[in-house]
Formats: sequence, C-alpha cells, structure tokens
Amino acid sequence: MGWNAAEPLSTSHNPDSSSSSSFSSSHLGSTSTSTSTLPNYYYFVHSYCAKINVNVGAGKCQYPSQAVMEWANTVTRYGDEMFISSVRKNAIFGSQFHPEKSGMAGLKLIDEWLKNQLVPSNNNNNNNPLYLVTPKHTLTKRIIACMDVRANDHGDLVVTKGDQYDVREKSTTPSIKATIAGSVRNLGKPVSLASKYYTEGADEICFLNITSFRHSPLLDQPMLAIVQATSKEIFVPLTIGGGIKDTIDPDGTTHSALEIASAYFRAGADKVSIGSEAVYAVENYLKTGEKGKGAIETIAHTYGKQAVVVSIDPKRTYVDPKTYHGPYQHELVYGKSDGPEKERGQAWWYQCTVSGGREYRPLSVLQLAKGVEELGAGEILVNSIDRDGVGLGFDLDLINLVKKNVKIPVVASSGAGCAKHFVDVFQETEAEAALAAGIFHRKEVKIEEVKNALKSAGMNVRQVA
Repeated sequence: MGWNAAEPLSTSHNPDSSSSSSFSSSHLGSTSTSTSTLPNYYYFVHSYCAKINVNVGAGKCQYPSQAVMEWANTVTRYGDEMFISSVRKNAIFGSQFHPEKSGMAGLKLIDEWLKNQLVPSNNNNNNNPLYLVTPKHTLTKRIIACMDVRANDHGDLVVTKGDQYDVREKSTTPSIKATIAGSVRNLGKPVSLASKYYTEGADEICFLNITSFRHSPLLDQPMLAIVQATSKEIFVPLTIGGGIKDTIDPDGTTHSALEIASAYFRAGADKVSIGSEAVYAVENYLKTGEKGKGAIETIAHTYGKQAVVVSIDPKRTYVDPKTYHGPYQHELVYGKSDGPEKERGQAWWYQCTVSGGREYRPLSVLQLAKGVEELGAGEILVNSIDRDGVGLGFDLDLINLVKKNVKIPVVASSGAGCAKHFVDVFQETEAEAALAAGIFHRKEVKIEEVKNALKSAGMNVRQVA
C-alpha cells in the first residue's frame, strides 16, 4: 500500500534499455524515454497482483508467456518482487494502481484515456517482441496531513489542535486576545485546509472527528458532508476516524461499526481509523480467543484490510532496569548513553492507553500491534503520548519496536518539529509513512519543505508537478 511508479515495457532486446524511462500519462503504452527527471507516481493498494518470475537483485528477467505479453503494459517493483501494474489490449486498459487516488498524474491518465488521445500502444499490431525492464525501486515514503475536527461553540466544524482533547485557547498565551480566550482553537476550515494540503503535495489526508457526535456518528451529517465535499476536491486517499464503533442513538436505535464505516465510505472516505475500540477488542481477543465480530474484522472482511487503520496511543512506563523481571521484559527499551539526559540509565516499556492517553490499559504496545494485525487491520498509526506536541522528533525506539514485530504498514506520528525529523524517522526506521498535524496547521513546516528534505536525503518522494 503506497505510492510507486510504473515502467513501460521495452521493444529492445536489452531488458534494461528503458529502465530509466517513466510511465507518463502522455506516453501510455509508449517506450519513449520521458524528458522529465521525476517519474509519475501512482497509488497502489495490493489485495492481489500478477507476479512475474524475476530475480531483481541479480538483474535477471524471465519473460512471461506470449499470452501474458499480449496484455502486459507496465511493470512495477515492490521490494525484490516485480508485478504487472497495468494491462492494455485494443480498447481495454486496466491498472493495478488507483488513478482516481493518484493526484494529477492519475487524473491526466483518465482524462487522456477518455479523450482517446493516448499514444498508440506498442503491444497492439506490432511485430516487435516486448521485453520486460528491470524497474528501479521507486516505492515512496508517504507524508500524511492530519486534521482534528470538532464543532466550536457556534456549531461550526473547524480544524483544531491541542493537548489531546483540550483544544481551547488559553488566556495566559500572549498572542491570545481576551475576546477569544476559552474558545475552541480554530486553525482553519476542514475542506479548504484539506484541499490546500493536497495541492501542496500531501500523499494522504486524515480527518479525526474528536468530539462531535461521537456517540451518534450517523447523526453527524455535517461531518459526513465534509467528507463528501473533501472527496470532490482531493484525489489522494482520505481517512476518517472518530466514533467508528457500535453505537446507540439517543432514541435507542443501534448501529454497528460496519454500518458507520459504510456511511463514511459512501461519502468518499477510503479508510477508517479505529482507536480505543481496537484496544478493547484485543483485550477480549487475548482473553477469549474469539474474533470475527468486532469492528476491525467486520469492516476488513467487507471492504478489505487496506480500509482499516488502527490508531494506537502508547505511553512509556518506566521500570528499574536492574530489578525488573515483569511480563514485558522482552519489550524493554533502554535509554542510550548519548541520548537525552533524562533517559540515560533508564528503561521502559510502552503501555497502551485509551481516550487520548488519559486512561491506561493492562496491555503493551506489542500485544496491541500484533493483536490488531491478527484481527485484520491493514495499517497501524503509532502515536506517542510522550512526544505529542513537543517537537523533539518521532519516538524512533517506539516505531522500530512496532515495525519489527508486524508485517503491515506502519505510520509514524507525534513529535515532528522540523523537516529533518521526517528524514530521521525514515532513515532510522522502516516506517512506510509519517503523519503530522500542528506543524502544518501553524505553517511552521511546509509539506514541500518535508518532501525536498527527503529528496535531498536520497529518498523517493512524490513531487507535485
């Protein structure tokens, strides 16, 4: 799951002859080398794929059968594997990636296909045999812009940010006027801010409904309307979180988590994010061994695992490294001698919390991460209660601990204060994505600045043309 490029097939006998070319919407099916130095990236979600027997590491390609080659149009590399990422024959074109969620590159592809202005495909009525290229590893690191959304005192939904759920302006802050002290912090309108981040290059957008109608999500027509309006403005994946659980309306009407998720999907969301309910689900699963009926399982079964994100909020629990022999000994993280002074000589494990870090649960971060993966989550968003809002950088120990123990994608969150922190998390961990909120809202760091820093560090990033 993520952004990757696609390589057109080559008519040359040298399978590497066009490995530098990029799949461009204006050269669909063409082997012409793109004049652009940057490839076009497309958003992939892998439920299945047509693999090709290729030893990418050794640079050897085993050509598929002629029947396959009559359809194969582009190939893409994912790790050490290669797969057919688009097919084309006569009037039929199909892609593994999602053009409608691939930003301008995907929209241009659809536009040119509908207008029938595409370059003629080389695999139609062509006597020259087609050969596979060996594409470069172009899987990108994703940057996600997150917006906490809630109603202000006038009933308008606004983007806000604060200490967990404490999002009201403080009268002690010098820049806060007495007339707005105590009001809900307003950092912008959800739809316009999401559109702005999309234009600036965000690879995904996330809305978190932090208070409004959380006990009656299906009655939250304004939030559903915001998701619907946003999906018409942005063409990258959209995630919605908050209230994705079994609920009961004030009149006694019951709604399942699946029903609520379905409403958001119909409104235009691509993923739903589940928080505290995932903790309770894993606790029950570890106790009873039962699964299949909870929010994670039912939504993943209906819409696919890629549609379910679990957001976890662990917090450090310090122990004596010399005397601790408790159940989480194998999960202990030890402070580095050259690390922050307060961490030196310390040891801790990460305990799970609910309600935005306000309540501890008898569950470790690994128990939760492994548990939600078994239940069917497709992605884990790792927040750090200790780093939230401090701007000291992501908790790399936490990210590494989770990522090394699960196979599904991990999104790093909490603590970013500058562009370098994004570089650090991708260089020091195997996280697939990084999320930020306040620093983008307050314009302390721009998404373009983050992308340029990653590019300068030699990482693949999706640039906005």
